[in-house]
Amino acid sequence: MDFVKVEGLGNDFITIIEPIDPNPDQIVAWCARHTGVGADGVLEMTPIDATRVRMRYWNADGGEVEMCGNGLRCVALLALTDGYVDGAEFVVESAVGDHPVSVRDDGSVKAFVGVPHAFRTEEMTVAGHTVRPVGVGNPHAVLYVDNVEEIAVAEIGPRIGSDPIFPDGANVEFVATTGEDRIRVRVWERGVGETTGSGTGAAASAFAKRATDGLGDAITVELPGGDLLVEFDDAGAWMTGPARIVYRGEL
Repeated sequence: MDFVKVEGLGNDFITIIEPIDPNPDQIVAWCARHTGVGADGVLEMTPIDATRVRMRYWNADGGEVEMCGNGLRCVALLALTDGYVDGAEFVVESAVGDHPVSVRDDGSVKAFVGVPHAFRTEEMTVAGHTVRPVGVGNPHAVLYVDNVEEIAVAEIGPRIGSDPIFPDGANVEFVATTGEDRIRVRVWERGVGETTGSGTGAAASAFAKRATDGLGDAITVELPGGDLLVEFDDAGAWMTGPARIVYRGEL
């Protein structure tokens, strides 16, 4: 089975361009860093027509999840590069809806993330920490901090993300404001651990800070893997950031 290794902000994926029905053990084996290909997750891309493709996503622990923002940009780049669509603007379908995308000449991708929204309450205490639950097609818990570099992400992240209050688990974002319409974020992702980037996590963090701190409609999100621009309009949230094909291989 052929695959393409792709990455966005260091968040890396095994992408398979055919319908697959993997079991969790297969996903875990493929994603293993030392004995498999190595990845944060597995993407399935299914071409539909010249203007539309479909994506599915499994985290490295074998669980299928609703959406992946970095994966969305990677699927978009691959669909155009390999000729599955006939123009740079098209639609990627996911389990949570349609995502219009635009692939730019430099390989960066602008993509519609969705409509971020606060769920349950705007603020709550989880595992002893004040968080803001935000939905972006998948669940997030946003935690404000003074300095993201000093936070024990690997310790606090799983405690919050696996709390029973999130029945499907949650991604956890640690967020600090670094300038005018700029925030810095570290992400603990359910089923993966700390990652270098998260598109939906960036959107959730920007949405929360925009609501509580009055940030503008265009927010630069500084992630360990690089910067991501999150913009808001009447439709919802859009992200613009890099995607890259790393190599091709066979499983």
